[in-house]
Amino acid sequence: MEKKMTIKDLPLEERPREKMKEQGAGRLSNTELLAIILRTGYREETAIHLAEKVISRAGGLRFLPDYTLEELQKIKGIGLAKAVQIKAALELGRRIAASFRPKTLSLSSPQEVAGFLMEEMRYYRKEYFKIILLDTKNQIISLEDISVGSLNSSIVHPREIFNVPIKKSAAAIILVHNHPSGDPHPSREDLDVTTRLVDAGKILGISVLDHIIVGEKSYFSFKEKGLLD
Repeated sequence: MEKKMTIKDLPLEERPREKMKEQGAGRLSNTELLAIILRTGYREETAIHLAEKVISRAGGLRFLPDYTLEELQKIKGIGLAKAVQIKAALELGRRIAASFRPKTLSLSSPQEVAGFLMEEMRYYRKEYFKIILLDTKNQIISLEDISVGSLNSSIVHPREIFNVPIKKSAAAIILVHNHPSGDPHPSREDLDVTTRLVDAGKILGISVLDHIIVGEKSYFSFKEKGLLD
């Protein structure tokens, strides 16, 4: 059996762990950080080469969280153990980012709403539709996941949207979804669905304060553009 190439086979100054110890984690590249998680390579490949291949196959670091265990294992050199290590590290990072959200938060502007979810949602490879439930002081009651997939009237139906706000006695809601393309400008379907939900909210007495579309470091607010009236 051929001996696997490891990070120890590299010159001392090129070893990610030693580099982190001397210079700090912030000085390591994405590839070097992933190589530390992988620990070993595969046959003639070092862990760094394997990490580089994983990131490249995913289409870049921003798309890596969307890779399933099965998809990761299709990459030569990535077995179940390594795939699980990668997914666990990514999930831990996501939870750390989410933990910085204050439990009590009053949202008073579209910019605050976008900032609340931007770092999480801008990396999604699929469209995720969420609603933020608010009380009479515009403080968050809860954040609810509604659907995954392209936004359309059959998926985002008023009964699915307003079921939870009614149960939790929300005074208002904010609609939020992402565009994986990175362009936050609304499609015709986005406009139609929003109009339908705003009208339904008026009937039920639950205000739709805004619809935020998250893109790549940018957002589109229906409220800011005067599209909710």
